[in-house]
Amino acid sequence: MAEPGNRVLARAVSRNRRRLAIGTLLVSAHQICETAVPILIGVIVDTAVATGDRGNLAGWIGALAGLFLALTLAYRFGARQLVRSIAEEAHRLRMEVSAKILDPRGITTDLPAGELLTVSTSDADNTAELLDYLPRIAGAVVATVVSAAALLVVSVPLGLLVLVCTPIVLGVLQLVSPRITERVASQQELAGRATSLATDLVSGVRPLRGIGAERAASARYSEVSRRSLAATLRAARTQGAYLAASTTLSTVQACGVAILAGWFALTGRITVGELITVIGLAQFLIEPFGLLALIPSWVASARASAGRVAAVVDAPPLLPAASAPLPAGPCAVELAGLRYGPLELDLLVEPGEVLGVVATQPAEGEALVRLLSGRVAPGEYAGRALLAGHPLHELDSAAARGALLVQPHKSDLFGGTIEANIAAGTTDRDHWDAVLRSSAADEVIGAHPDGLGHVVVERGANLSGGQRQRVALARALLVRSQVLVLHDPTTAMDSVTEHVIAQGIRAQRAGLTTVLVASSPALMAITDRVVMLDGGRIVATGTHTSLGSHDAYRKAVLR
Repeated sequence: MAEPGNRVLARAVSRNRRRLAIGTLLVSAHQICETAVPILIGVIVDTAVATGDRGNLAGWIGALAGLFLALTLAYRFGARQLVRSIAEEAHRLRMEVSAKILDPRGITTDLPAGELLTVSTSDADNTAELLDYLPRIAGAVVATVVSAAALLVVSVPLGLLVLVCTPIVLGVLQLVSPRITERVASQQELAGRATSLATDLVSGVRPLRGIGAERAASARYSEVSRRSLAATLRAARTQGAYLAASTTLSTVQACGVAILAGWFALTGRITVGELITVIGLAQFLIEPFGLLALIPSWVASARASAGRVAAVVDAPPLLPAASAPLPAGPCAVELAGLRYGPLELDLLVEPGEVLGVVATQPAEGEALVRLLSGRVAPGEYAGRALLAGHPLHELDSAAARGALLVQPHKSDLFGGTIEANIAAGTTDRDHWDAVLRSSAADEVIGAHPDGLGHVVVERGANLSGGQRQRVALARALLVRSQVLVLHDPTTAMDSVTEHVIAQGIRAQRAGLTTVLVASSPALMAITDRVVMLDGGRIVATGTHTSLGSHDAYRKAVLR
């Protein structure tokens, strides 16, 4: 069975075969014309210059001009076909990788977000570059064969020298190709890790400063960066040594042809025009020889990138395919015999209920939110997680995501405007003003002269933590999903704003199922029921008021 990376490369060639074929033919035609230049010059010297025939000379010069026009046009239109196919294939690969990453069923991969970004950009581009390498290979082979044929006509030993030595040189250089592939793949992997870590550190620079962890973060990035640099230098040394060897061998071969031709001319075995042809071909052959010698290094880089693309595109979905319909109206959420991470519980959230969940350990709340978000494969937990009586993994993914919305504690914003981040593709504006008030996002809008049009940079880095939370909460409330799970939505806000938001959530979620995983007294006060988790189990159930006498609850909430 072909390696996944090779299958990606083969597919790239297959779906670009028309343009690739046209481009290859035109590039090969360009190389034939390039090869014909020294041949034609030699003919001109022997038939026109040596004889002094001016009319013949003018005719041959016209033929030479036509040859240059042909090779220029062949290259221009051939390159146009190839550049377009490379750009379109890189685009297709980026879309395939992005679609896989954004698959509603999730993706099973250990690659962090930053490394996935590298795969969808740099690796996709490197893989598509194969469509540039193949025509170059074909052109170099054509140039070598045509040159060898011309040399055979001039002198059989010269032609045999090219035909015999070229495969030997390429075979020797091919022996180090696996080493290049290994080192390039290692370099690309470590570079992806460095990029991923840099992305995470830049996006979290404010929290790092807040806890004084800049030095620790800098040291961690420095270590990863050093390893990436070492891998890059190893790959560069290998490729540099390969380039030096290939250039040396190619030049020695071309010089050998030229020296032998000079000897033949001195001994009268070839004419002056034939000597010029041979010297011109020897000089010209340095380029295709060098190109053929470099191809293994280029292909190794493309294969390494294609392997990383395949690792993402071929990754199995996190959740199985499902198509069970979801009933309309308020939904119940039930966890029956659940065993996941620190959680061991049975929990039923009634349709239309606002339930508060207080966890004494942050890991418990995070595990609950992660499970309900659908990012956990069925085999990773025991028991059942039900939405409206149906297992989560059996529901149609689009329907389940539309009915069950989970707003994690750390919610990223996107580059664009505040309005675009809140709307997030939603066209329903019936509750727009009420949602802005309920989430206190109207205060964020009023704090900027551009209002809703205020530009938000990637991840909302130009907004404060509280402003990001308000915008994210407005986005979640605007959807009006049948079930909404909010995880610590007000941790970066003052108590007055928390109270306003709590009342707003209650108003906006009237009649809809809502789960608040938090420890805010303002949020717990607007719930119908509160459950408290300790050690992964439910240790107390009641209203916010009735649980006021519970010691652990008072320590966790009534602070």
